[in-house]
Amino acid sequence: MKMSNNNSHEEKHMLHKELDSAVRAARKAGVVLLSGLNDKSSLNIDKKALNDFVTNIDTESERVIVSELKKDFPQYAILAEEGTNASQISDTPYWIIDPLDGTTNYMHHFPMFCVSIGLYHNEDALAGVVFDPLRNELFTAVKNNGAYLNGHKISVSPCKRMKDSLIGTGFPFRNFQIIDHYNRCFSRVLQNCQGIRRAGAAAIDLAYVACGRLDAFWEHGLQPWDLAAAVLMITEAGGRVTDFTGNSNFLYGRTLVASNKHIHNELQEIVFQTMPLSYPI
Repeated sequence: MKMSNNNSHEEKHMLHKELDSAVRAARKAGVVLLSGLNDKSSLNIDKKALNDFVTNIDTESERVIVSELKKDFPQYAILAEEGTNASQISDTPYWIIDPLDGTTNYMHHFPMFCVSIGLYHNEDALAGVVFDPLRNELFTAVKNNGAYLNGHKISVSPCKRMKDSLIGTGFPFRNFQIIDHYNRCFSRVLQNCQGIRRAGAAAIDLAYVACGRLDAFWEHGLQPWDLAAAVLMITEAGGRVTDFTGNSNFLYGRTLVASNKHIHNELQEIVFQTMPLSYPI
């Protein structure tokens, strides 16, 4: 599919075909997640790195998603967390998939996890789906066509002052070299807002920014599949997304600040002053 800069009716129609396919894939993956959750004895856990796990449910969920998307769009490339990687992403649209965002939560039956599927061309987000099967909440977005929760249009919060805000974050659980930086950042943010929440699933946090449940979110060390789908929802809902420096190269940059736009500059400045810009390997 050739992408253009114009927003023709034909292009939007084509993107809705992609969205429909991603929704079907996410719902089928949701069935896999719920089935595995109800049968804990069948859960096989492997350790990828410190505090970074993969289960047979992650793998099966990814298999289901890839199968569904490839059936409808065999020409599109795939970039996915559990090993289905696009060997060459050039001018081909590609899916970015997290089959189970919040694996540690899932392993402990902590009820915050989801499926995330984004469609990209180069680094341009075209469509996104985040599905929370426990709550049956389906967040969707298509470029230049708004963001939705279960079919109802959503928008970011109207909060104008950071001191009135509720902000989400993610802890540096894989690499503790930046923990002192993070603690300073956390302290500064906490002293300038009403509260901070950490759900353990970045895609859900970001979807919550899009629908106004959170006013902003920041995290260091994110992978593309953690954020690919939900960042489009935020911008389509009227919000703003940048890296820690305030620039737009966040997809592969590992740092992210997302907000309702109104409080973005204040949060981004705090994060920029207290957090490292590179991610220690």
